[in-house]
Amino acid sequence: MRQVSGRLTARKVETVSAGRHTDGDGLQLLVKASGSRSWVLRLCRNGRTFELGLGSPPTVTLAMARDKALGLRREIRSGGDPLAARAKDRAHGLGFERAANALIANKQAEWRSAKHAAQWSATLRTYAFPMLGPLDVRDVEVAQVVEVLQPIWTTKPETASRLRQRIEAVLDYATAIRARSGENPARWRGNLDAVLAKPSKIKRVVHHAALPWQEIGGFMADLEQREGLGALALRFTILTAARSGEVRGARWSEIDLGAATWTVPAERMKAGREHRVPLSEPALALLQGLALLADADADADADADPLLFPSTKPGATLSDMTLTAVLRRMGRGDLTVHGFRSTFRGWVSEATTFSGDLAEAALTHSIRNATEAAYRRGDLFERRRELMASWAARCTAMATGS
Repeated sequence: MRQVSGRLTARKVETVSAGRHTDGDGLQLLVKASGSRSWVLRLCRNGRTFELGLGSPPTVTLAMARDKALGLRREIRSGGDPLAARAKDRAHGLGFERAANALIANKQAEWRSAKHAAQWSATLRTYAFPMLGPLDVRDVEVAQVVEVLQPIWTTKPETASRLRQRIEAVLDYATAIRARSGENPARWRGNLDAVLAKPSKIKRVVHHAALPWQEIGGFMADLEQREGLGALALRFTILTAARSGEVRGARWSEIDLGAATWTVPAERMKAGREHRVPLSEPALALLQGLALLADADADADADADPLLFPSTKPGATLSDMTLTAVLRRMGRGDLTVHGFRSTFRGWVSEATTFSGDLAEAALTHSIRNATEAAYRRGDLFERRRELMASWAARCTAMATGS
């Protein structure tokens, strides 16, 4: 089989013809005449050269193959013997729980937060490990996957759908490291879709209870009479159309009072991207009042970068229930804090000439259409400043019907 040198690209991985295509440092893409593709790593240990399979595209991407190759080369340099380790795994098998934990450890670096990894672990530990955990990944079949999923498939459809995807990912990982072979029994299309109800048909959509936008002026007038940081945080949340967590975690270092801008860092944003929020005059006035309170309460041991809305517990943020409790004290337990984002969105659509794109940018909703995302590269900041000023005017209008 012919050997072709030169660094690979993701496109080449999909299109190169039959042969051994070298990426460098022993990593090769083996393409057979049939079109099947697999990753191979040539290694040398104690003067002996050998090859290890690293899985196949598209399950194992070029980046993943390079990461695996780097890890194996480091293992050898530190005295390890990956060939012996694989032989041991083949002899003793690889348990599903062990495979899941290995996958989570490998993928944590690309996940946005430790919380995501914890959710993965919790879902699998609660629902999958009791049955699948001790099983060799080679022995997991459709019947066992269905038995795990069926008890929650209709009662907890969102959890069940995530669980199926995570089981599928664990078994894909096992296939990639050659611990199992054959079709993935957790695959949906052409497999479980013949056994289980379609998720979209059983998923119950629960909308966050939202205040009609026509009532926002009266509501805000009532809220302004309420005392405490919880009420102030709720007002700021509504005026900025932000998520509760973004507001409760906000620090003074993120605020530029002179430029009337709040910059939320990427690590605190759901989409993982920095977000600039133009501050309307009412939002700015609220913060200026907070700043005076913060100065009055400051002491020598104060946090160098304090929270806007600190909890009574040192260093802690307000809980989400603090804002919910404000709603309940107002006799509006029928509403949710998140629902005010829907109030804002409804007002934009029904009562203004601002575009939907502008509203989505203000709400930092992800753009699902790749073409549209590429076209809309900016954050529409100056136009959003006009939008948020208009929203503030709506919020501070005393007459609910005006």
